[in-house]
Order: sequence, then C-alpha cells, then structure tokens
Amino acid sequence: MSALPRPSEWLPELPGSLSLMALWRHGTSRERRWLLGGWALTWLVAIGLGWASNRLAWAGLAIPLPEMIGASDRAAPKGLLYLSLFPPLSLCLWWTLSIGWRWGAPPAYAASLVHALDAGMAPGWAMAFAVFCPFGLGVMALGYRAVGASRALRTWRSWMFYVPLSFVAAVLSATGALVWTHVHQLGPREQLPIWQGWWLGAFAQSLLVVGPVMALTWPPMWRWQQRRPALRGDPPAGRRALGVALLLSIVVAVLGFGMLSLGLGSLQLRLALDRHDWAQLAEAARVMLGTAWVFFWVFTLIVLFVGQFGYQALSRWLRSTEALVVQLARVNAELEQRSRTDGLTGLANRMAAEDGLRALMRAVRRYHAPAAVLMLDIDHFKRVNDRHGHAAGDAVIRALAQMLREASREVDLPGRYGGEEFVIGLAHTDLAGAVQFAERLRLRIAESQVKAPAPEGAARGDGPLIAYTVSIGVAEMRATDDGIEDSLRRADAALYRAKQTGRNRVEAETPEASADGSSSGR
Repeated sequence: MSALPRPSEWLPELPGSLSLMALWRHGTSRERRWLLGGWALTWLVAIGLGWASNRLAWAGLAIPLPEMIGASDRAAPKGLLYLSLFPPLSLCLWWTLSIGWRWGAPPAYAASLVHALDAGMAPGWAMAFAVFCPFGLGVMALGYRAVGASRALRTWRSWMFYVPLSFVAAVLSATGALVWTHVHQLGPREQLPIWQGWWLGAFAQSLLVVGPVMALTWPPMWRWQQRRPALRGDPPAGRRALGVALLLSIVVAVLGFGMLSLGLGSLQLRLALDRHDWAQLAEAARVMLGTAWVFFWVFTLIVLFVGQFGYQALSRWLRSTEALVVQLARVNAELEQRSRTDGLTGLANRMAAEDGLRALMRAVRRYHAPAAVLMLDIDHFKRVNDRHGHAAGDAVIRALAQMLREASREVDLPGRYGGEEFVIGLAHTDLAGAVQFAERLRLRIAESQVKAPAPEGAARGDGPLIAYTVSIGVAEMRATDDGIEDSLRRADAALYRAKQTGRNRVEAETPEASADGSSSGR
C-alpha cells in the first residue's frame, strides 16, 4: 500500500512559538548567540526609538489627501489625514511573526513605557498606556495561530489575510490613544490627530515596512524552524476558538474605529459650527472628508477580509476533513489487511485462506474450471522447537512461507492454516498437475536449509543450519462438493496417509475418499 500524507501535511503552516527555555537547553551556541544577541539589541534599539519618537514629535503628522480623492470640486476643501510614526512597532512585529509573541511584546512594552514616561505621564498611567502596543501584536499572533496562513507574503492570498489583520491590530492597539488624550487632557480638536495618527501609522508600518521584510526573511526562517522542531513549542490547539476570538476582535475593532473616527470628526464640525469659526470649520470639514473616505476603504477591506477568512477557514476544514477521511480509510484498510494476514509469515491467515478457497470453488461450479487444494505439514516440527528453541521454529515457518510464496502463481492462494500447517489453492489445475506441483515443492523444501538464530551468548550469524521436510496431501475441488470443507477433508486425509507412510511424501486423494468424502482421523 502506497504511503499517504499525514493529515498535518494537508493543513497550512501552524508553527508554535520559539521557546526560550528550549533554545537555552537544546539550541547550539551559534543559535543562542544570534537569537539572544539580536533580541537584546532589539530591546536597546526599540527603547531608543521610543524615546526619539516623543522627542522628535512624530505623532499626529498632518497629511493632505490628493484632490481627486478628497473632492471633485476644486472649491471644496481637500481631505486631511494624520499619521504617527512609532518605529519600535516594526521591529517588535517582526519578532512576533517570526519567533513568537513572547519575543516581540516585551521590547514593545518597554519602548511604549519609555515613550510615555518621557512625555510626562505618571508611572501608573504610563504602565497602563504601554500595554496597548503588545495588545496589537497579540492580535496579529492570534490571527496567524487561528488560520495558519503563510507569513512569506509572496502571494496575493497571503497579503489578503495580512492586510486586514494588520488593520485590526492597528485599530485595537490605537485604543491607547484614549489613555493618552485623557492623561494630557486634550480637547476634541487634538484628539482625532492622536487617534487617527496612531492606527494609521501602525497600519502603514505593518504594510510598508514589516510586510516586505517578512516576504524576504520568513521562508528561510520557516525552513530553519522546521529543521529545529526541538526549539519550538507545541502547535496551537483549539483553532476553532481562536478563529471565533479573531472574528470577535474584528467586530470590536470595526465598531470602535467607526465610533471614534466619525464621532471625533463630527464633534469638531459641531464645535466649529457652534462657534461660527469658519476657518476651523474648513479644517474640520477636511478632516471629516478624509475620515469618511478612510472609513469607506476600511469597511471595504474588512468585507474582503471576512470573505477571505471564511474561504480559508472553509478550505482548511475541507482539507482537514479530507485528510481525516483518507487516514480513516487507510487505517481501516490496514486493519482489514491485518485481520486477514498471518502475523508471522505474511501469508493469508485461516479465515482469508478459506475465503479464497470459497471463491475458487465458485469458479469451479460456474465455469467448470479445474482446481485443487494442497495441505502441507512440517515433519517433526516439535523436535525443531525442542532442540533449537521456538525462535528457530519461527524461522523455519517463515522460510517455508517464503518458499510457498515464490513457488505459487499470482492466481494461486498460499495461506497458513494453523501452527505448522499450510494450504495452497491451485487455480486452473487438475489433480495430476497438482500432484506434480506438490512433488516439485516437496523436493525443493527437502533440499533447503534454514539459518536459525544464534544461541544466547554466541556471535551474530553463528546459528545452526536446520534441514526440514514436509508432507503434502492433494485433493481436487469438485463442483459436486457441498463446500470447501469436503475438499479440505480429502486433502487432510491424503496428508494423514503421507504422515503414516513415512513423511516427506506427497499423497493424493484416494478413489474411496472421492466417493464418500470421508477420511480417517489424524
């Protein structure tokens, strides 16, 4: 039976995270040096960039939208977007996707904490604020653990999963903007740039920086992880629950994004109208236009993502179901084969041999084709076991089975009937031809020797050579027989005569046995 792939080979890649403890115990010195050294360097760079992002005021950078997107009328105000840059996110997101969330989250938390403390936040608020960046990284890790999509980002399908997931992670991590605006007591006019800049900046970094880097680095990283399974944790379990959690995160992200973005933009418009501040109204209109267009494209992106996620989930379910069905069929076939195969010799066991003889009997009755059955018994087999041990007896039985297999045609059926007794069903063979076949087989067996296993304490290959013989009874299968039991009784009676008349002989059924179908007891 040809080997079939395991069900795990039919599923997408679902790697477990790299274990720090396993790396320390089982990793090579080079692996520990590169990974731990690179991780320590990431901590230093992330903390430095977190400090620099505050000192250089990379938050809430205003970006005007192209006129063709903001409005078709030149007199109308152009759209305006806000973008915040937080470079530690790119570093930590790469570690999260390539190695594991436990590797990317700690430096991300440290960078956010330094950024908040340098901005004047109280330690308690700074610690709460720093949680949201690792939270967004956790959403990315959750998505890939739930689906197992490729992280190489070299196909449109992998990007179709990565892009919406990056947006969801960016929106959820941008929830920290609420803490920032509350601590700094920012008014409605200043809140939208912080909120929109945060999620849009995180989203842009994920697409423009981390995406291309993953396309270059993930294939060799994945090959290395496959070669070093001892360094990874177990693959994720409970993918159905993970998928539900991911979809719930998407729903929460979309609702929160719409409420905050459109709500803050509307609030700016209302304040400008209440104050009759036309300059502020124009700016608020530009912001609202940009926010509305972004919401439209975000909503479109989410619809595509949900469709792609459903497709991938369905495809994974179909692949896993097909793999399980194939595995079940293979196991059933193996069990069926084992139930019909003698474990010691590999020949058909008694049940399978009798089924084969019944099929042969049906051919005799339907087509009147000649057929015969042989019964063989090893002479003085008990002496072999007593003198050389049961292992030697098993070796003799296996050798005889191999000889029967080699002497039989494809249409014949050799089988082990029990103990040292064997049967062979010969198709398209009359009684005379069966006797000739049995005699050739008997001579071949008598001239052979079996290498017995070496006794305990002896060198390997020093076992004795064992010569043995067989007695064979031959009977013809007849259409008038009530069943194979009649043919087997005649063959057994002939075998009994071969034993009684000196062994190492071939005896055919007698006319008396053919007439009454009876035999003497053995």
